[in-house]
Amino acid sequence: MQSVERIGRYRLERRLGSGAFGTVWLARDDGLEAPVAVKVLADNWSHRMDVRERFLSEARMLRRAGSDRVVQVYDIGELPDGRPYFVMEYADGGTLAELPAGAVLPVSEALRLTALAARGAAALHAAGIVHRDIKPSNILLCASAGGARRPDAADGVSRVLLADLGLAKSLAQASGLTQAAGSAGYRPPEQAEAGAGIDARADVYSLGAVGYHLVTGTVPGEPGRVVRPDRLRPDLPAAVRRALMRALAPDRRRRWPDAESFAQELERLVASGLRPRRRRTALALTGAVAVVAAVGVTVPLMHGTSSAADVRVTDTTGRVVADVPGGWAGQLRDSGWDPRSLGLPPGHEPGLAVADRLTKWQDLGADVNGVFVGLSEHGDLTAAVNALTHPACHYDGSNGYTNPHWRGRLRSWSGCPGGGAVTEAALAPAHGSAQTRVYVQIRQNGRASATDRVLDSLRVSK
Repeated sequence: MQSVERIGRYRLERRLGSGAFGTVWLARDDGLEAPVAVKVLADNWSHRMDVRERFLSEARMLRRAGSDRVVQVYDIGELPDGRPYFVMEYADGGTLAELPAGAVLPVSEALRLTALAARGAAALHAAGIVHRDIKPSNILLCASAGGARRPDAADGVSRVLLADLGLAKSLAQASGLTQAAGSAGYRPPEQAEAGAGIDARADVYSLGAVGYHLVTGTVPGEPGRVVRPDRLRPDLPAAVRRALMRALAPDRRRRWPDAESFAQELERLVASGLRPRRRRTALALTGAVAVVAAVGVTVPLMHGTSSAADVRVTDTTGRVVADVPGGWAGQLRDSGWDPRSLGLPPGHEPGLAVADRLTKWQDLGADVNGVFVGLSEHGDLTAAVNALTHPACHYDGSNGYTNPHWRGRLRSWSGCPGGGAVTEAALAPAHGSAQTRVYVQIRQNGRASATDRVLDSLRVSK
């Protein structure tokens, strides 16, 4: 692009961002003494009439929407070299994509922002437009609005605006679309392949993906393979999980019928006070699940020792045996678990949990040392363990693990609020069947790690 300092009466100050077809600049309207955003078609597309028309169509659709929930277009024109540009309002709060990577917002704030974005989508739909590319970078935040703050705005945000209609279509055209469009993670299945018509429910899916991202700090997986958000954020109220997963349904007939309905449900949830989900387990910290409560009543540990430093623990079936440091052997739960709590096929399988303070297991701020071991002979345990997260801790990575009895993968976190560490393991017998069938979670405080010591002692009989 050739050097340009002014476009008409607009004095360019700095580049805000670039896309496939154009660049957006922060500029100053000297006549009105106000900041604006100016979008200019890229040099290399200036002679493509189809691209030029798509560029101008975006400006026309933004103008047609005529909503204060969608970026407003003020002006349109051409540079001396013939490239078109249009002038929009400037959103001084940046975009949702500029939140720190992996940031997890308070649930009420995440839902409020998503609801405001859904209101913007509803305004587009009312104007006969489907966005087709709703994602965090296309959701703008206004920290100041030059007027009264909206009563429905999120804290610190006067308005939430939808922007970038470069892929948008009229709903009449969208019903017969033949080209794939959208961004991975936010794109509904009907937009992923050529030949499928779409309707406003495509944007509902994308809005659900945005809400999921804000709640969990993670972009959702492929349609139909999305990990439930409460496995990534264990305290998430069940009603919030249901609302997001309904929006993310692969079958659009099962989604919210429109963006307005989705927005209303999110607003209702925020107004309800969002009481955290009541845990049925002491193992909430995995981000995955409720498993410790499923292994029975907590009892004082009465087993004998295998060495001066270790205590041997066994579940009630006698199939699971492990040695743990003597200081960890305060309480035991030994009557099994349901792998469904990890997203695996349901059932009652052998399992045990042992810790110095098992009743404090779910509190990452508590000084707790202990182990959970559960058998799972059905389903992909490795995938389930790979989906676990502990947002309050520092993720240290994963690595392969092998000893004479087991092979598998370990994932570890450190720097948890209480200063401790968490290890998650999916293990299979070192010899014989490749079926992963033992889930282990180890929680420990202090510098010395007992992970290898515990795993070396682990035995599972048939």
